[in-house]
Amino acid sequence: MNALRPWALAAVLALLLVAEPGAAYAYIGPGAGFALGGSMLVLVATFALAFVIILTWPLRLVYRLLTVGNPYKSALTKRVVILGLDGMDPGLTTKFIREGRMPNFAALAERGVFRPLDTSMPSMSPVAWSTFATGTDASHHCIYDFLTRDPCTYGPMLSSTDIGSAKRVLNIGRYMIPLGKPRMRLLQKSQHFWKLLGEKHIFSIIQRVPITFPPVPFKNGLLLSGMCVPDLRGSQGTFSFFSTETAEGGEAKFIGGEQTVLRRKGNVIRSRLVGPDNSMLASGGRMTIPFTLTIAGDGNSARMEITGADPFTLEVGKYSEWVELTFKAGLGVKVSGIAKFYLISTSPHVNLYMTPIHIDPENPAMPISHPEVYAIYLAKKQGKYATLGLAEDTWSLNNRVIDEKLFFEQAMDIYEERERMFLDAVKQSKSGLVTTVFDTTDRVQHMFYRYLDHTHPANEGKDTEQWKDAIARVYEKADQLLGKVSHLVEDPGTVFMVISDHGFTNFRRGVNINAWLRDNGYLFMKDEGARSGGEYFEGVDWSRTKAFALGLTGIFINRAGREKSGIVAEGKEYRELVEELAAKLEALIDPATGEKCVRRVAISQQFFEGPYRFDAPDLLVGWEGGYRHSWECAVGEVTEEVISDNCKSWSGDHCVDPSIVPGVFFCNRSIAEEQPRLVDIPATVMRLFGQDIPGYMQGKMIFPEDGATGSVVGMLDPHTLQQSGAAPGALIFPAERYGSGPESEKASA
Repeated sequence: MNALRPWALAAVLALLLVAEPGAAYAYIGPGAGFALGGSMLVLVATFALAFVIILTWPLRLVYRLLTVGNPYKSALTKRVVILGLDGMDPGLTTKFIREGRMPNFAALAERGVFRPLDTSMPSMSPVAWSTFATGTDASHHCIYDFLTRDPCTYGPMLSSTDIGSAKRVLNIGRYMIPLGKPRMRLLQKSQHFWKLLGEKHIFSIIQRVPITFPPVPFKNGLLLSGMCVPDLRGSQGTFSFFSTETAEGGEAKFIGGEQTVLRRKGNVIRSRLVGPDNSMLASGGRMTIPFTLTIAGDGNSARMEITGADPFTLEVGKYSEWVELTFKAGLGVKVSGIAKFYLISTSPHVNLYMTPIHIDPENPAMPISHPEVYAIYLAKKQGKYATLGLAEDTWSLNNRVIDEKLFFEQAMDIYEERERMFLDAVKQSKSGLVTTVFDTTDRVQHMFYRYLDHTHPANEGKDTEQWKDAIARVYEKADQLLGKVSHLVEDPGTVFMVISDHGFTNFRRGVNINAWLRDNGYLFMKDEGARSGGEYFEGVDWSRTKAFALGLTGIFINRAGREKSGIVAEGKEYRELVEELAAKLEALIDPATGEKCVRRVAISQQFFEGPYRFDAPDLLVGWEGGYRHSWECAVGEVTEEVISDNCKSWSGDHCVDPSIVPGVFFCNRSIAEEQPRLVDIPATVMRLFGQDIPGYMQGKMIFPEDGATGSVVGMLDPHTLQQSGAAPGALIFPAERYGSGPESEKASA
């Protein structure tokens, strides 16, 4: 509890500052509607709780000392700090260390250890970070992808969260008032290891770990949710783009997000911002806020006036600060969000970009932290910050609505926000667990990996020189952060780890498994002769289809008794089908390149042993480096071609065979295991704090139990990385993973 004392006082001060008499802020979920007074009541209750904490703290301290004693009496350390750098790749890290770009990581590796970290199956962030949080594989925590299918409709479902409307509503004229909060439930199974620590009175600060939304309360700790926190519209990130430029017929020229065509009268433009659904109205519809944009005479700036917000000036080529947006639902109910604006141009066309509307951390429209006041505390202390789980707007760059400069600046701004949170948590905690996850390494590699490969299909006709160091710059930024917390590295009382959930590889070619299933007689279209269909299996004939693909690695069998129109019988027919599909896919050759596309296919019921193995896709495709489910395949579309070039800005990926993309493990202490695994981290932290490893956890302690020096020390060598499986031929550095220059680039082609 010693770490909680300053937080309690800060929480009270934050609540005093945030209180806004007369404003009733709504509690909103994605498509779930409102519960009147939800957030305001939570704040009042939290204020009272914080006040009680301060008054009763001396008594509770004495009680804890008498009944619990010292929770660290059996611990090997009093503090564990885990810095998560999503997607940091061991090969690229080694390359940049050798080039002298990451001196602080080099020093950490020499002092302690640097090894590849075995990732999850499949190797994608929601799965891997769920394994980190629970110490189990996907068949125990039940997260296999971002998406799964609804067996009743074959439509997509978010794997991590179930959000629904309040059970009862009160009808008042044209309004429907929910009587209670929307239903919000984390679908991830098992339990987080920081919850177990909290029950043993070991304090934790958990910041932005993916798949922690909605936040699950736990004792003795603070948590700010990460990946899968929605935007205010309930999506995983809907940007807005306003332009006077139109396509033929006067429609919006660009695609994706919320597109608005602007009409300019002189230097003045009037339009509106589109917000969340107003489910208080029986007639529905989205809430909007009017705005006026006045272009300056020199064309280098514009004055933005948004109803309910203070006017501000936008300069061409620069982001605004976070702007608070207040949407009025009716009956005095308001919904608060925040967004940033970027004025791209004023001539010959006005082009204005707005980020997705984030949940306002000072007035959360839905819970994003535990306790709820923690998000408010951070906002009051450090300013407003990004709350969207997928905050870096990859989709607007993928659709070429924005360019690399705009995206990179956004990613760096979010990085700076996260750094302030992390440094604050480290400063506040002298004992217990601190874990903060940074997304920037992952997002920038996804969008800029093509600049490591000049022959990538997405580079055709483009200058590849300007951004060739974008990924290196992010790795350098991480190294600078490590320098700011060098005291943690040197502290004998702190075990300091830097981990990533997976590494990265090239994504040059997309494979539409649904098209392959069609060509091989496993999937059929309703219309005879049709070879393609729309998203989410539009046009598929389920009465004849045996298998289908959705998401980034999975294939589902249309099983009788499980799927609504299932036709494949359990038992022998099912077993023979999955084995047949696995064998054929493992033999798949790309006719354009002659390369093998698939490293292995895992049959879930043979691969997994946990209680939720029946929730998995029936087969998980472990792609070779350079290949992945195509974009269309991920959303259940059947295309004419089976294999096609990936021409998107999203050019790097990790949804391949896990042996290709291990993560990184750095630590200021040597370890006893040559090959650490992501699943080992929770078990290791439990033992470091002197706690038993729960029987359901699948990991093990990687440090010597007696505190002696471990056997694995220092920098990994090329042979170690090659042996880990991290150097397949389709990666950027195929012959010698850490090489650079024309030869390695040529080989990757």
